[in-house]
Amino acid sequence: MQLHEIIKRPLVTEKNATLQPTGKYVFEVGGRANKMQIKNAVQEAFKVTVMSVNIITIKSKEKHVGRRVVKSSPWKKAIVTLKDGDKIELFESL
Repeated sequence: MQLHEIIKRPLVTEKNATLQPTGKYVFEVGGRANKMQIKNAVQEAFKVTVMSVNIITIKSKEKHVGRRVVKSSPWKKAIVTLKDGDKIELFESL
């Protein structure tokens, strides 16, 4: 898998921002990506040392559009814990 298929985008929310001082960063990742692929992709893209990766699969949800019921697609997010002292500058500027 290519790097952009593994890491789709960083998830910047208020809750995720509270994790940053502890060295944890959250990304939306590809549905077929596993922990080792995510670890290698983050290390390659941001030049940091990854200590652990936790993956959460978000289930699809139903939404009403008029009389129709539409389902959203399921997706994955990864919480990446970095070595003490490492930072991802992309998150620090937001």
